[in-house]
Amino acid sequence: MAPPNRSLDRNIHFSDERNPDTILGGLIQNGSVTEKNFLSMFDMILVTTSPIRVYAKATGILVLQTDVPLQLGNYIVSCDDRIHVSNEAWLHRVISHSVSGRDNSFRDGVRARDGKCVISGTRKKSTAGNWSPFEASHIFPLELESLWVQFNYGRWVDDIDDDAGISKINSCQNGLLLRSDVHKDFDQYLLSVNPDDGYKVTVFGADTLNMDERVLDPVCRDPEDPYHVSDQLLRWHFRQSILANVRGEGEPIFEHDFPPGTDMMKEIREGPYAQERFERELAARFRDAEGKDGGCPTEELIATWRWAQV
Repeated sequence: MAPPNRSLDRNIHFSDERNPDTILGGLIQNGSVTEKNFLSMFDMILVTTSPIRVYAKATGILVLQTDVPLQLGNYIVSCDDRIHVSNEAWLHRVISHSVSGRDNSFRDGVRARDGKCVISGTRKKSTAGNWSPFEASHIFPLELESLWVQFNYGRWVDDIDDDAGISKINSCQNGLLLRSDVHKDFDQYLLSVNPDDGYKVTVFGADTLNMDERVLDPVCRDPEDPYHVSDQLLRWHFRQSILANVRGEGEPIFEHDFPPGTDMMKEIREGPYAQERFERELAARFRDAEGKDGGCPTEELIATWRWAQV
């Protein structure tokens, strides 16, 4: 079965003036995207050598750097030179609440700092230590730690000493406390926070949770708190969300709910990004094995590895 298509419910589309029948991309406008937001997205997904102009196809009215909500419809992108869609890598992720490797200090630190879902505002009501509705989520995914190290994303956090000998990916500054349903959408890049627009939440899919246009709770971003969330990492996540949802036809939304008996590996192998997904699932499982039994691969892991060699 093909993964869900992010482009099917779009109510905004844009195309190149030179070839108006070819769609360059689009998005689902739930109300939070302003004209200024819309224009800023082109810096992330289009490559040009000259300034662009964007206007409504039906009326010819230019889109301006204003905070007016973007109207639904089709738009034309005009440029004196050719327009190319960027090929910047989009990094899909394993749903991180099921990924082992998070240490207790990450979970406990994020809980202590936030105390609530910092996107929905849902508060912890139990005083008995029951955190079941909440999950400490990574902004930059844990299963991509090798890329975190390769590109030195650790420079964006400062609550762990550089000489500690660790990658710092489990820094509280790389985390948010989220309600479990919000966490799933965050990991799928279906919602994100823009630190350059007042920490506004933008929902890129259907807004079934009513999160669009909320504001990230200040409790996690107090600059006086040494453990405050990293703006640079929020910016990274927002950019990835634009690449996933606005560029071209959008990226696939991968299945995460596999009932007992489901051949998850077969579904991965027959779907898009098969090699990358397999490698990340395998890395997550090896993390799980390390956490549970000191790094001894389980029979399931051995079978999975043999499958990859076929």
